[in-house]
Amino acid sequence: MAKKQRPEELEVGSGLVLVDKPAGWTSHDVVGRIRKLAGTRKVGHAGTLDPMATGVLVVGINRATRLLTHIVGVSKNYTATIRLGQDTTTDDAEGEILSTRFANALTREEIDRAAATLTGEIMQVPSTVSAIKVDGRRAYDRARSGEDVELNARPVTVHQFMIGEIRRIDGGKMVDVDVDVSVSSGTYVRALARDLGELLDTGGHLTALRRTAVGPYRVDQCLTVEQLAEDFGYIGLAEAAGQLFPARQVTAEEAEHLRHGRRITASASPELTARESAEASEIISPTRETLTAAFDPDGELVALLQDIPAKPGASSSPDAAQAATVGPQALQAKPELVFAL
Repeated sequence: MAKKQRPEELEVGSGLVLVDKPAGWTSHDVVGRIRKLAGTRKVGHAGTLDPMATGVLVVGINRATRLLTHIVGVSKNYTATIRLGQDTTTDDAEGEILSTRFANALTREEIDRAAATLTGEIMQVPSTVSAIKVDGRRAYDRARSGEDVELNARPVTVHQFMIGEIRRIDGGKMVDVDVDVSVSSGTYVRALARDLGELLDTGGHLTALRRTAVGPYRVDQCLTVEQLAEDFGYIGLAEAAGQLFPARQVTAEEAEHLRHGRRITASASPELTARESAEASEIISPTRETLTAAFDPDGELVALLQDIPAKPGASSSPDAAQAATVGPQALQAKPELVFAL
């Protein structure tokens, strides 16, 4: 990570802070601490981690908060421990035990088969204590106030659900299973634990959860809150955008057009755009058109661009305006997000 300075010497810019969130902290707690360390109110995070969970929390400061919406949709990796033999009210160890069922007869083969059933594109019912809003209120608020919360199943993708070490506890009555999962945005690992237990007719819940990657960012790149207090490190805005999106170098003239919200010539041909979109699918949400990061000759991030059909009469550079006269297949690069100083 770049731009390390002691907090008392910090003239904070814009960038992403990769935090190894400690257990017992909420994501909001981390944001509050970063605000104090960075000396700015413009701080946000790209995806909540439960208080019980640890690991990668991507925090944006100043203008980099505008990147966070594009990070929320990326795939994420976790390591976790699932306890088979008990259901809880929250699908994790922080909830009350609802039922206990013997898991002593389970075999690895049965657990592997159940995990395979939960791999790929599946329909998942989120946990009742999730942050999903129901009629304007978070599901967890409704559940904790005693309401019956029913959430609809929704499509998610489990790229990988690998079973690791299996340990028998409580005289073999229950089974702890270490897992390594890679999932699309919106997937609840707690719900995977619950559903694995139901498939095996034993019940199940999470006892440990650690996020090991968010898109291109890995836990070994993260700093703890204590380390950040000693030496505040963050990834600068331009570097962060270069890691998240395909890069395009623009001329000084093009940069000026972009700063004023004007379209410029397309970033790529339709064929190349489609290929780059496929290559970027592991990083960028597959439901979003691939964006391109435009950098000026000095290496500063100017805008995020999206190639869209050319529109005659739209505010654009002369070259882009000319492209609009070619025909219905012509493209222009529209600045979707401008990072003007």
